[in-house]
Amino acid sequence: MKRVFNTGLVRFAAIALLGAFALGGCSSGADTEQNPVTDGPGSGPNYNGPPPATDDIQAFRIEFWENIRGTNRCGNCHTANGQAPSFARSDDVNAAYQAAQAIVDRTTPSQSPLVLKVAGGHNCWLADAGSCATILTRWITDWVGATEGGGKQIELVPPTPKDPGSSRRFPANAADAGFGPLHAVLVQHCGNCHTSESATKQQPYFASSNIEEAYIAAMPKINLDRPADSRFVIRLGRESHNCWASGGSCQDNANTVQALIQQMANAVQPAPIDPNLILSKALTLYEGTIAAGGNRYDNNVIAMYEFKTGSGSTVFDTSGVDPAADLTLAGTRGTDFDWVGGWGVVFKSPMAKAQASTTTSRKFHQLINATGEYSIEAWVIPGNVTQEDARIVTYSGSTTSRNFTMGQTLYNYDFYARSTATGANGTPQLSTDDADERLQAALQHVVLTFDPVAGRKIYVNGVFTGDNDGAGGGTLGDWDNSFAFALGNEVSNNRPWAGVLRLVAVHNRVLTPAQITQNFEAGVGEKYFLLFGIEHITNIPRSYILFEAAQYDSFGYLFTNPKFISLDANARPGGLVVKGMRIGVNAAEPHAGQAYRLLDTTVPDAGYDPAAGHTLSAVGTIIGLERGPAQDEFYLCFDQLGSRQNVCSNFAEAVPPTLVNSDRPSDIGVRTFDGINATMAAMTGVDPNTASVKAAFDSVRQSLPAVVDINAFLSSHQTSIAQLAITYCSALVDNTSARSAYFPGLNWSADISGQRSLLINPLVTRVVGNAATQPNADTATELDALVTKLCTSGSCGSNASTRTPTVAKAVCGAAVGNAAMLVR
Repeated sequence: MKRVFNTGLVRFAAIALLGAFALGGCSSGADTEQNPVTDGPGSGPNYNGPPPATDDIQAFRIEFWENIRGTNRCGNCHTANGQAPSFARSDDVNAAYQAAQAIVDRTTPSQSPLVLKVAGGHNCWLADAGSCATILTRWITDWVGATEGGGKQIELVPPTPKDPGSSRRFPANAADAGFGPLHAVLVQHCGNCHTSESATKQQPYFASSNIEEAYIAAMPKINLDRPADSRFVIRLGRESHNCWASGGSCQDNANTVQALIQQMANAVQPAPIDPNLILSKALTLYEGTIAAGGNRYDNNVIAMYEFKTGSGSTVFDTSGVDPAADLTLAGTRGTDFDWVGGWGVVFKSPMAKAQASTTTSRKFHQLINATGEYSIEAWVIPGNVTQEDARIVTYSGSTTSRNFTMGQTLYNYDFYARSTATGANGTPQLSTDDADERLQAALQHVVLTFDPVAGRKIYVNGVFTGDNDGAGGGTLGDWDNSFAFALGNEVSNNRPWAGVLRLVAVHNRVLTPAQITQNFEAGVGEKYFLLFGIEHITNIPRSYILFEAAQYDSFGYLFTNPKFISLDANARPGGLVVKGMRIGVNAAEPHAGQAYRLLDTTVPDAGYDPAAGHTLSAVGTIIGLERGPAQDEFYLCFDQLGSRQNVCSNFAEAVPPTLVNSDRPSDIGVRTFDGINATMAAMTGVDPNTASVKAAFDSVRQSLPAVVDINAFLSSHQTSIAQLAITYCSALVDNTSARSAYFPGLNWSADISGQRSLLINPLVTRVVGNAATQPNADTATELDALVTKLCTSGSCGSNASTRTPTVAKAVCGAAVGNAAMLVR
């Protein structure tokens, strides 16, 4: 029996064991060339064979067979008279269907023998085998039928049990690790690219002249326990990358590097694990059950970018809808863009962009015009909240002409959509409300929908923002099919966006609120279910602690939602005590990220659901990456599990981060927009909801500082601060009772020149304060000089009842808008 997850639901599904399967060699195993894209399903000769005998065979034909039977794919070999199995034969769809049964896992399409074979490099029609595997999985899933709601089932596959092993741990610094000899070779032969000082720099910077920086970058490429499996060795020996020995071979170079790594390993003693501790079984991230995309609604996807490749300059469209609108990354990796661990691409400079050709982009025009509606979906991490008029996702021709665009302006998401109700630039755009600050510099799920009746809607993290489209709906007859689809910039390269994209999908239907919530809850990235075996401790058959885990970024892993579960439907926890749970990595307990250290709970029989398990905690935590997801070995340690008790102590030191010399951030910052508004209100005593003040703040809000970094402060910020300060002071002085309380004794009908202290002293006290370190006297002197300047030639003596309030507003504005209010 196999356990299947589906949005928190776990169920059993019995499937027959597949027999041995081997797709014969249509190729010799050498690199294959990318085949030309066909015109889509049904391409090639028309089918004239027997009609599909059943509904399932009809679904097989439409969703799978028509996609793979072309001669540029499986139809070149697996035909009626060709290589067995003949699942791509074009003479009889029923016979092809029968042949496909042995190579398809209907319960878990991603584990189909066909998918695994292609993922291993067999006859992929793209440059990336993983993308071919993803597309095949999508076609098989569409054929066998999605689960209720259009999602995918996720099967829990128990890992092979293994005990946590002793491990060689990297010393804290390069000298203690003996990294010097290897570093010298890397600098000599890799320094043209893999260093931040290079004109053609490429990350990681393991050839940096700064040996500590190089050491940190090199760690994930070095396997101290198995030097031959080090990425450096494989890259040279098996992949022949950048070999240098003129008289030798790439393998000779690989052997040299392997010997240097072996020297490092010989100097490091394996860290033993205390046998008395209560430890679960161990596994790496990749030994878990892949859960990425589980239960997503993708029934009407026409383009999908999951950023799984992790290298090169192509982002593959894995929707399976031809023609594939693959994107080409512009700029230099490391400088302008970079791939992010756990699937994603970061756009770093104005030169960065990912763009499809105008030819393949035409499918957006064709397939969306066929329905008259669409949805744009993206998982984004904006780099900051200070970007304006930046393009995240766009299908356009220039800065003034587009079909649709998802953009950013400060804290707002923008939706430009061309229709008969808007202009050629998709304006007026629909934007999220300023006051809501929907856009944050954090991972967010954003969906934009358009339909002819309701027009545009924006959803952030599964929730409709409530922003109404004043333009209404309309039709798409004015769309231009000569535009190009792009990410991270305008096609004209002058509207750059900084941030990370983890997934982008375009649907030619409007996603319903339920479907949007479903996709938000499915999450994003390279996620796994990790089953930590505990049966040897609890004596509960097939018992595990289940974690959802993912590579969060290039520096850490995210662990969430631990559960107790048994894959034996008849097993019961029997009041299992779980106390003081820690996550171990490579024979050590990291100091940071132990969110479950204080866990103290019991798993009861009453209410225990054998299908869903029992949740131990709803919180998540970040565990630092050390060697990378293929090498980092995780396990769990407990203070108490069931009747067994022991203290799970820091029995080995985790690898501490080594600090690389860099500019230290300033200790001085500035207040941001809301802080400025609240501080001015406190300094003047004026209610920030006063009509004139609120209107002024709404007007200048987006021109006030949005980040605390003092280096990001601009002259335009000061202009807006001065405008807001004058508004607050005007509201104070125009209110006769408020000004009398604030400036006691001041005669508002008399010359202000003789009453300077009555005006200045209260301002200094309220604005600057009385702390010994504050420049009270200097501020008072400056304000006094301002009064003198404003009252030249006795101007404040004539018409004093008008002139005195005017001068008071100016002096108050100068005080309230100065550095005492702003700097923090």
